[in-house]
Formats: sequence, structure tokens, C-alpha cells
Amino acid sequence: MILDDFMTRAALAGIGTALAAAPLGCFVVWRRMAYFGDATAHAAILGVALSLAMSLPVFAGALVVALVMATAVTLISGRGYAMDTLLGVMAHSALAFGLVGVSFLGGVRIDLMAYLFGDILSVSRADLAVIWGGAALVLGLIGWRWSALLTSTLNPDLARAAGIDPKREQLVLTLALAVVVAVAIKVVGVLLITALLIIPAATVRPFATTPERMGALAALVAMASAWAGLRASYALDTPTGPTIVCVAALLFGLSTVASGLQRAR
Repeated sequence: MILDDFMTRAALAGIGTALAAAPLGCFVVWRRMAYFGDATAHAAILGVALSLAMSLPVFAGALVVALVMATAVTLISGRGYAMDTLLGVMAHSALAFGLVGVSFLGGVRIDLMAYLFGDILSVSRADLAVIWGGAALVLGLIGWRWSALLTSTLNPDLARAAGIDPKREQLVLTLALAVVVAVAIKVVGVLLITALLIIPAATVRPFATTPERMGALAALVAMASAWAGLRASYALDTPTGPTIVCVAALLFGLSTVASGLQRAR
């Protein structure tokens, strides 16, 4: 069968993760939530440690801890600490506790680098089901709440006047972000998830005339980065997750040059 080939499974995993991350990444860029994404992603390592300690699926532990972290940051923000300070404390604390927790798992063999930087080439059929299920959930959430999310992002006061609760929409984004983090661990690892969220959206921003166009173009760039990064990694024998991000970064550089030339004309 076609899914017996590990490269096919890896390509499908990369494309599924890109589809989940890119549209959400647009909201991360519009709301300037990059550090928020980092905090959620770093917390996932603690979820990995707890999952392995309790013999649970890694996806479940990463999702629960990422969701708890994202929700905690949302609820605590604005209560005495600047957002960047709060995120810095929580992100690095969660990562540190996760790494320390992993070190106590003496009876469990764990490749820590695979969780930090991804291990897309070892994706199984079960992993594919989780990745595409998560992607469908994220796309469904964003599609369902698109208008409300967009209004609350552009103008919270206008959203309230229209009967939209910006806090509720923030929680929708929080849930979507937690799912993307849990899904993307296998593909790019917790240290590179934020890059996959932000870089495609930032790449297409100068050329997008509407929010919908930006979301669609970001998805195309993310999928192209995943595919090209996978092929380059296989050809050059380089780490796959970082290579995917390198391809995305090169596309961002080309986009910056192209938009600069366009303005100069």
C-alpha cells in the first residue's frame, strides 16, 4: 500500500501539519502572539514527560499540558505582570520542568532530540491519523469562527458592539494552538513549532490583499516548505524538522526581497 512507504507518510504528515498551522499562524501574526505560541510549545515537553510516565499517548499529554498552559496565560494576563514577562517565566519554566521530568524516566527509552526538533521520518499510520484529525479540528474551528475571530482581532470594541466576546474568541484560538502544538511535535518538534506558525504567514503578508487570501497563501507556502524541506533533508542527509524551517526561512527572504523591489517600482 502507498502508506507503507515512510517518505509518503512523512510527506502526508508535513502537509497535514502545514494545513493546521498556516491559517492559525495568520492570527498569531495579526495578534502578535509569537511568544504565546512559544510558551505553549515549550510546555508540551512537560506533557511528553507526563505521558511517558503514565503510559499514555504522547499526543494526549502534550495536548492537555499545552491547553492548560495556553489557558493559564490567557486568564492570568493583565494581573500585575507584563505579558512578555509572564510568557517568558511560564515558557521556560515548563520546558525546564519537562526536561527534568524526562530525566527521571529511567525505565523508558526516549529520544529527546526527536521531541525537541521533530522526527517526521518515523511517522506511523496512527500518527498520520492523529495529525490529520488534529488538522481537521483546527481548520473546522477556524472556519466556524472565522468572522468572529477576524472581527475581535481587528477591533475588540467593534466585536463587543456586534455581540462577539473577544475573550471567547481568544479561548478558541487557545484551543486551536494547543492542538497544533500537539500535532506538530512529531513533525518539527517543540522548539520549531512557532517558526512553522509564523514564517509562512509573514512570508505572504506583503502580497495578501484580504485575510482569506493570506490564509490560503500561507497554507500553500507551509505545504511547499514541508515538501521541499523533506526532499532536501533526504538528499542532503540533514535533520528534517530544521530543514523544513530553513526552506520556509528562505522563502521568507525571497518574499522580503520581492516586496522591496515591488515598493521600489
